[in-house]
Amino acid sequence: MNAKEIKNIGKKLSAFLKQFDDCFYRSQPREHLKSYVRGQVSSLQRKSAEPIALLTKTPPRTLQRFLSYVHWDEQRLRDRIQWIVTRDHAHPDATGTVDDTGHPKKGTHTACVQRQWCGNTGKRDNCVVSVHIGYTVNDFQCLLDSDLYLPESWANDPARREQAGIPEEVVYRKKTDIALSQISHALNNGVRVFAWTFDEWYGKDGDFLDGLQAMGQNYVAEVPANFTGWVYEPAILLCPRTGKRHKRGRKRHFPRLSAKALPPSEVQNLLVYSRKFQKQRWKKFYIKEGEKGPVVWEVKWSKFYRKQGQDSLPGFAHCLIVARNVLNPKETKCFVSNMLPGSNGITLEKLLRTAFSRWPIERCFKLAKKEIGMDHFEIRSWCGIHRHLYISQLSQLFCSRVHQSLREKDSTEFISDRRAGSLCSIDMGSCPEFSAISSETGLLSGIGDNPIPSKAQSASKRTSYPAKAAEISNLGYPSREITLLYSG
Repeated sequence: MNAKEIKNIGKKLSAFLKQFDDCFYRSQPREHLKSYVRGQVSSLQRKSAEPIALLTKTPPRTLQRFLSYVHWDEQRLRDRIQWIVTRDHAHPDATGTVDDTGHPKKGTHTACVQRQWCGNTGKRDNCVVSVHIGYTVNDFQCLLDSDLYLPESWANDPARREQAGIPEEVVYRKKTDIALSQISHALNNGVRVFAWTFDEWYGKDGDFLDGLQAMGQNYVAEVPANFTGWVYEPAILLCPRTGKRHKRGRKRHFPRLSAKALPPSEVQNLLVYSRKFQKQRWKKFYIKEGEKGPVVWEVKWSKFYRKQGQDSLPGFAHCLIVARNVLNPKETKCFVSNMLPGSNGITLEKLLRTAFSRWPIERCFKLAKKEIGMDHFEIRSWCGIHRHLYISQLSQLFCSRVHQSLREKDSTEFISDRRAGSLCSIDMGSCPEFSAISSETGLLSGIGDNPIPSKAQSASKRTSYPAKAAEISNLGYPSREITLLYSG
């Protein structure tokens, strides 16, 4: 970036923040928002209220009061973020993600703090946990919503609630219930995604999956190996059989599973003993480009009937995908989706791409904490922490938009290929995104960098690979032919 482009970013930030003017009732807090965002996107090492106030020449007490006490509409600011995403970044292949993250804290007075699992430190720690939903399309990623998780120990302690300013209407909710509420709110604001994806902690909760289904949402859920269900649809009795209606004894509940139906089995046992999986051969799929080269997983799948509703009876057919890492066969993942390959244009490749698309929200957490200071808050109140989280979402949305606009200026991307024996680059032009490879590809036979363009382009601009290969060969570089399948 040159000096002119850097200067233009400042102008873009001012124009971007004007979209949030109606969230404030006075001009002074409106200016405080600008100061806080400028501090978050600055090069400060610590991005809590006091360092930001000193940088922007604002009294520290004033900025702290702006977060905790000054009257402005933080809910509208959160909604405006979702409206902007809907207006400017809607895409039929967008993916929604659900996850939570921990913010380590000292002391016992910060709202919702207690010893609990903290993903940031990888252990039980004194921390505050927040639940988030994210939005991803191509190389654009952002957070859509943030909520504090209120532990039961806090929910049942009126004194601590009053001290932290926790509203009376806020009650204890499971993280999955918080996520369902966030998704419902985002849908009301016009957010639409192809499917939602999340880790096995959320995927194991049948009520959470039922809630998504009730809202008409597609999902590809990672589930634990002990998740239970059927690969063959079991028989269900809707009413007593003729001749058994007037027999004495305990009254039976209907509908219920037939006595001849097999009990539900764990996914890990279905993989080993079910004929549907035994008859299949593992099929290789390219997932993404990792730090150590291509990430390739082998896959088997089958129709699957999970327990649904209060009666835990099998519902409609789902898709069960079992994947194992080619380089480490002991590493397996299981996914359940309410979409079936072959129906409504759904392919197994598309489901896999969605299943392994949870990393963007983890990257959002990492960048938000490291670059924006999402976990640097030193305020203790419920309202103040939520305002800080929403403003952090706003700052990250702006950074994502700038990042996307800068990438779009580069119409040409390159792929380095060290496997050919020497360091060279192949002009990919406007190549579509590669999504899968066949088992005969042989992509794993070499070692080196092979960054795949992360954005699908129009087919009319594709580069002629045979012509490019001939051109490189004429220059004297060693090369070899590889087989790639692409979507676009």
